[in-house]
Amino acid sequence: MYEAFLTRIATYGIIPVLTLEEARSAGELAGALIDGGLPVAEVTFRSSEALAAIRTMSKREDFLVGAGTVRTLDQARAARDSGASYLVSPGFNGAVVDWAIEQRIPILPGVDSTLGIELAVAKGLNALKFFPAVASGGPAKLNALHGPYDEVRFVPTGGINADNLAQWLAHPAVIACGGTWLAGAELLKNRKWREVERLVKEALAIVRQHAGLHRIPGAVNRLGG
Repeated sequence: MYEAFLTRIATYGIIPVLTLEEARSAGELAGALIDGGLPVAEVTFRSSEALAAIRTMSKREDFLVGAGTVRTLDQARAARDSGASYLVSPGFNGAVVDWAIEQRIPILPGVDSTLGIELAVAKGLNALKFFPAVASGGPAKLNALHGPYDEVRFVPTGGINADNLAQWLAHPAVIACGGTWLAGAELLKNRKWREVERLVKEALAIVRQHAGLHRIPGAVNRLGG
């Protein structure tokens, strides 16, 4: 399950990170992402509409929806019950990670230091969210972290956009990037689905230039293969 999930997001190369204030837009937004060629999203718990949006998107068999900003067990359980296929957290929460492992739900805990990586590796995880990517030091910081942990792969998120996406994708430790610019607050508020589709296609064109650089961790972790 876990390796299949990593392979899938590595194929996409980018994950739209969404904060939806109106769950009624979830279906149309999923359609715009799919029309752009990107049937995946992370819906963050930064909005009270998150669970409703996840429920709507999870009804589409052609769409992979996960829950982001998962900080508590209650959120993790609610996300799973609402149809989330994977979890993403801003930091490393041992209780949430243990629960995800027990439930066999892929999780990308956030790290920005060797301590976080050590905690994750000890749990058998070898793919992590690097967050906040730009504020934490950018690709240079990721280089430093990747050196002693060359078996670990990362999904950088935070400060990534069309201008620096290629730089991140070129890094050998990166399997995909998370980005909010593909469907930002203004686009969602004004329901600019064509613009979302355009931005997705633009991002995927960048991903295709670096498709050969996406690498999946070889070790199978406790979530299974």
